[in-house]
Amino acid sequence: MNTSDFITLLAEHQGKSLLFEYAPGMLVGTNYHITEVKHTTVDAVDCGGNIDTWKETVIQLWESPSELGKPNYMSAYKALGILKKVGTMKAYDMEAPVKIEYGNSMFHTAQLHVADFAIKEGQLILKLTVHPTDCKAKETCGVPETNEAEVTGSCAPGSGCC
Repeated sequence: MNTSDFITLLAEHQGKSLLFEYAPGMLVGTNYHITEVKHTTVDAVDCGGNIDTWKETVIQLWESPSELGKPNYMSAYKALGILKKVGTMKAYDMEAPVKIEYGNSMFHTAQLHVADFAIKEGQLILKLTVHPTDCKAKETCGVPETNEAEVTGSCAPGSGCC
């Protein structure tokens, strides 16, 4: 989801509570805050020597220990207000993908992609996912393309996965 789509989604559902599902059935606590919005430019060189540049909008969530058990989630309206304020201070690249940065004591800190959303009982639930790392220069590096269905959960000696 890009920044424009994210902001539009919040605007369309301002009256709803905003929830983040960081793993199936696992929600960021009601005590979360948006603690930082990063306008990131990535300048990269991949393993094949290819140069690439892109922008990202990274929204950091943090759970306040002093607000454990807080009864209500932040509203989409409040989150939208935060993002609009940030936008007046530093303009967004509206085509930049949005990532949600989050971690807690049971889940490693990660930058998660918005894979989907659901509307349920006055809630806007953003479903987050991890995109695995990948080799961008497979042809140059001699790495064969694999079909997602071919990938298994094991790495046996001689299997080529290591």
